[in-house]
Amino acid sequence: MIIVKKYKWAIFLFIITIAIYFYDKPTGTKAFSIFLSNIITMLKILPPTFVLVGLLDVWTPKETMIKYMGQHSGIKGIAVAFFLGTAAAGPLYAAFPIAALLLKKGARLAYVLFFLGVWSSTKLPIVLFEIASLGYKFTFLHIGISLPAYLVSSFFIEKILSSNSKNEIYRKAVTL
Repeated sequence: MIIVKKYKWAIFLFIITIAIYFYDKPTGTKAFSIFLSNIITMLKILPPTFVLVGLLDVWTPKETMIKYMGQHSGIKGIAVAFFLGTAAAGPLYAAFPIAALLLKKGARLAYVLFFLGVWSSTKLPIVLFEIASLGYKFTFLHIGISLPAYLVSSFFIEKILSSNSKNEIYRKAVTL
């Protein structure tokens, strides 16, 4: 029963996909095909991500993470979050296990939120593609607006979250 509760949305969406199939077979077939394609893609990306997260967990002492991304690390925490986010490769869902590990190791929530923002739009491979496709002006404007917005919003979110909410986030990160 715990598994059903934990994955209720995935189960619900799978049931909706089946219902679509019975209502409109071509659309349902296409939806199921997309569903399978996404599952296969995730199965190719997530296992190596979890291996790397496991290695990072073993190789990086908590004290080191606190020193570089902890509550009082200052500009170092922002710089490390920026570097980790820009040097990354892979889809955004691969960033969440890494974010959970950072939280587990004592990283400040604001830095982890900033890391997720940077990962989502300023990964080096994406930036290079964006420059080639949309030009330098657009790319630098996009990054010049996005990065400060991510930084300000990450600290703002951390500030407005209650202590209980933050503790719950850290608790979930530890139990993953």
